[in-house]
Amino acid sequence: MNGENASPIYRFLKAAAPGDDGQEDIPWNFTKFLVGPDGQVIARFAPPTTPEQIEEVLLQHLPT
Repeated sequence: MNGENASPIYRFLKAAAPGDDGQEDIPWNFTKFLVGPDGQVIARFAPPTTPEQIEEVLLQHLPT
C-alpha cells in the first residue's frame, strides 16, 4: 500500500485523501476510506475510528 510498488487503488485513495498529518502513506493497517458512488473519496479514517463515527459521515452523504 506504500512505496513505489503500491497498488494503483492505494495510490488513488492516498492522493485523494491524505492523512491528518498531510502525509499520503498509510501508517497502519485498518485505515479506512469512504468512497462515493461516483468513485470520489469522501473521507479517510484512522485505524481507531469506530463504525459509529464512520456512520455519522456516511449518513451525511446518503441521497435524500
